[in-house]
Amino acid sequence: MVPSVLVILAEGFEEIEAITPIDLIRRSGAKVTVAGLGSLTVHGSHGIGVVCDKLFSDCLDEYDCVVLPGGSEGARNLASSFAVLELCIRTSQKGTVAAICAAPALVLGKTGLLDGKRVTGFPGTEIEGLSLQDSKVITDGFLITAQAAGSAVDFSLAIIAKLFDAKTAEKIAAQIRF
Repeated sequence: MVPSVLVILAEGFEEIEAITPIDLIRRSGAKVTVAGLGSLTVHGSHGIGVVCDKLFSDCLDEYDCVVLPGGSEGARNLASSFAVLELCIRTSQKGTVAAICAAPALVLGKTGLLDGKRVTGFPGTEIEGLSLQDSKVITDGFLITAQAAGSAVDFSLAIIAKLFDAKTAEKIAAQIRF
């Protein structure tokens, strides 16, 4: 069965942290749906507009993986949606939740999903009771977290390895000469 992945974009998302996973995970053969929170066209933190596949409100099914790009404004907008938080909690029970940059602390910090987990994210986005580790990417059980835009390829490959296997991730890395 082909893994299903939902990438949720909210106004102010970090473009590299969204487009890199969308591109590389699609190359792996997974079915990636890009969902806009509140709009089909969502603008990133650097003014780049992305036309999404669907509205997030039409994407409340089950997914094997939910991906949350960072960008402080984008992460705050994701965190303000109860439906996003609830989907992350549901997905964690059977699948993978992946968050990068500000999203681990600002979004997942509201869900309890970080409790007892090794977590990384953008320095300075710590929340009370959370200590971010200084690592580009950390996989801990159902959770994949990454530090920042510079970690976007490593983050994407970690998601591919989790959904498929290390060999598939290595194949994609070789394709892009990473």
